Parts: sequence; C-alpha cells; structure tokens
Amino acid sequence: MKILIIEDEKELAKSIVEYLSEESYLCEVANTFTEAMSKIDVFNYDCILLDITLPDGNGLKILEELKKENKQDGVIIISAKNSLDDKIKGLQIGADDYLTKPFHLSELTARIYSLIRRKQFNNSNIIKQDELEIDLLAKTVTVNSELITLTKKRI
Repeated sequence: MKILIIEDEKELAKSIVEYLSEESYLCEVANTFTEAMSKIDVFNYDCILLDITLPDGNGLKILEELKKENKQDGVIIISAKNSLDDKIKGLQIGADDYLTKPFHLSELTARIYSLIRRKQFNNSNIIKQDELEIDLLAKTVTVNSELITLTKKRI
C-alpha cells in the first residue's frame, strides 16, 4: 500500500515513515504544498496523511484539489489544530478522518488500515478469489483452506 505523508515537520514525517515502513507500507514524503501538489498530480495513493499548516500553502486546498479532480485517494488529516471548525471543514471537504497531534503511531496505523479496508476491500478483512483467501488483519494466505507459509520480503 502506498502512502503520501504531507508534513512540514521533518522529524515527525521521518518517524511516521519509519513506523509505517515496519508495517510494510511504501511511503513518500512531501514537506511543502508545492511538493505535495507535484506528487498528487503524477501519482495515486492508497492513503494521504495531510497536515493542514504547510509553509507555502494550506493543506485544505490540497484536499479541495483532490476532490475537484475526482481522485479516490483516502485522506487522513493530521493536524495540531484541534478546533471543531477545522475538523468539520476538513471532513466536509472530503477527508476520511481527522487525527489531532500529538497522536500515537499505533492509532495512526489503525486508522490507515481501516481507511484502506473501507475503500479497497468493501469493509472486509478477508479477500477471496476462488480457492485463494487472504486475511489482511492476520496477514495469512490459504489455498483450499490450507495455510500457506509466507516469508517476509523487503522492497
């Protein structure tokens, strides 16, 4: 799963990348509004973690552009702004979730997982195709109800 982290606090972005990489997510980072818009124009993401306050623009404008272009990337706003108005505005524009800083990385991961499951797997943890069954939560694969041993491979 590919995630774009739009965050101007470089240390926070780095810690998010490290944590999510351990969870087998492929992460890219944009530290500015301009850099984020360039990446969004070229790539599609399973999830975008979007900070509202960027040095050269407002993250909500990025969200508006995503919706205007009909992009289906999932968006979780991560912001130090804790006002109810900001949360409501972000969700009304089209964000899937809103997480106030500071947050636990494990909670962020759970929200990402939930968003991706809703958007791509019809809210199910299990994908079935003929005799193949993949349990996303347990991270297991079975063929004809027989468990297949998987090995970890880094990209």
